[in-house]
Amino acid sequence: MKSAELLLDAFGRVQEAVHEAVEGLSEDDLAVRIDPDANSIAWLVWHLTRIQDDHIADAFGTEQVWTADGWSGRFGLPFPEDATGFGHSAKQVAAVRAPADLLLGYYDAVHARTLDHVRSLTDGDLARVVDTRWTPHVTLGVRLVSVIAEDNQHAGQAAYVRGVVERR
Repeated sequence: MKSAELLLDAFGRVQEAVHEAVEGLSEDDLAVRIDPDANSIAWLVWHLTRIQDDHIADAFGTEQVWTADGWSGRFGLPFPEDATGFGHSAKQVAAVRAPADLLLGYYDAVHARTLDHVRSLTDGDLARVVDTRWTPHVTLGVRLVSVIAEDNQHAGQAAYVRGVVERR
């Protein structure tokens, strides 16, 4: 198995987890917060998708799907267009409300763009430095694994919140 195949499988598992956390829920269910400072499913999925979109676009030198394909306008959130949710306050988390089809549409568009980039990779490409702000510098391979790890963490959190919502 080549590295790209392994990464494709990992991103595919994230997609499955995101869909399982979101599908069949109403916009109100997606906005439920377990307590006033907790993240909702809508915010978690929006955030993990924004991070993936931001990091993949940066690593491959492309425009983000968020802006290139008009998702920012479709969501109509009260944040700067480059916001990813990092450091959001409880009030900002509460502002992320969206129906399942919008959340999954954006996620699936980012997922498809990610797969297009990853399919073209050779094992040698993974050693390319994509971020010199860290010591050691971040390679493409490390950045992709970081995105997968963050996505999985937030998809798991969304699945937990879904379980709470369904048991109410």
